[in-house]
Amino acid sequence: MNRLGWLKPSVTRSRLLLACKAALAVGIAWVVAPLMPGVVDEYPYYAPLGALLSMHSTLKGSAKYGLQILAGLALGILLAAIVLVVGAPNFLTISLVVAVGVLIGSMRWLGAPGQEYLPIAALFVLIVGGQDASGYAIGYLVQMIVGIAVGLLVNLLVLPPLTFDSAVQKASRFRRSLSRHLNDVGTALTESWPPTREDWAGQNDALAAAAAEVRGTIHLADDSRKGNPRAKIHKRNLEADYEDLAALENVTFHIRDLTEVLAGAVWGKPFPVELPATLCEPLSQAILAVADVLDAWDGQADPQEPIKHAERSIERLHAGLDEHRSGGPASMSAGATVAMALQRILAAVRIRLEGARAGHAD
Repeated sequence: MNRLGWLKPSVTRSRLLLACKAALAVGIAWVVAPLMPGVVDEYPYYAPLGALLSMHSTLKGSAKYGLQILAGLALGILLAAIVLVVGAPNFLTISLVVAVGVLIGSMRWLGAPGQEYLPIAALFVLIVGGQDASGYAIGYLVQMIVGIAVGLLVNLLVLPPLTFDSAVQKASRFRRSLSRHLNDVGTALTESWPPTREDWAGQNDALAAAAAEVRGTIHLADDSRKGNPRAKIHKRNLEADYEDLAALENVTFHIRDLTEVLAGAVWGKPFPVELPATLCEPLSQAILAVADVLDAWDGQADPQEPIKHAERSIERLHAGLDEHRSGGPASMSAGATVAMALQRILAAVRIRLEGARAGHAD
């Protein structure tokens, strides 16, 4: 069973709000587009397109995407103009302009939107513009500017999103997922030997993906406050969230490490290691105790007692390892590696908690 099912995308309130704002922006752009003077009003359909393309979950994202799209369009129109000066569109010039547009679009500062729309704009001006390429290019660019401006205004004025709560909740769920994973591992070690449950052994990729998603959510929360007037009312310093994230990524690395080692001891994959059956009990107790530490870190309880209990459990594990020294290094390597990983997890949590207390004291 996948303990990290919360990673699957779902329709959220923020997503619904974004959909409503996109619909509103497109509608307003369609009403405004015919009011543009001159030849521009002949191409009203590009304004709703610009509004839709510029709509993003953050104001910073909307502004960035809008500017990159306009930069790509302007360069594409310029490229098409150069071709038209040389001669009429034909097989060779159309193919060449697309190739050059794709090459120019590789510039990083254009971003994905600008890179995509540069060759599209050049191609549209040459093919769709036809005999009135200059009028079409002006109408295309101006209406896209109108649409992007409408999209930015709608995103600014209609509940510009702040995603602080989403970042906090996702980090909390991730901590609980790590704790449940350790509980699964610790429980499996004492149910039977070798363990019959294999679900915990296949979670490493999911743990890495979860950590990446949490990082993305916190970055999104950071972006959501930039240029957002609501951030002046709902203030939050995300420094603590980034420090939590660093600790969680450290913890995740060591959990993945001990999971690989124990999977190798049981099934010989991804690499075979030895693990005496008599070490399963102290290993299980130490792993479950560290899982309790992660639970306490996420909850309201004081984590100091769970940390002390985990330290005592790891000490008992070391004592068990000492009893097996006569069996040679090979029989101790797996247990010693897991013990070291558990110690590093505790150290990461303890350092983060001490830093949090120091921050509150300041």
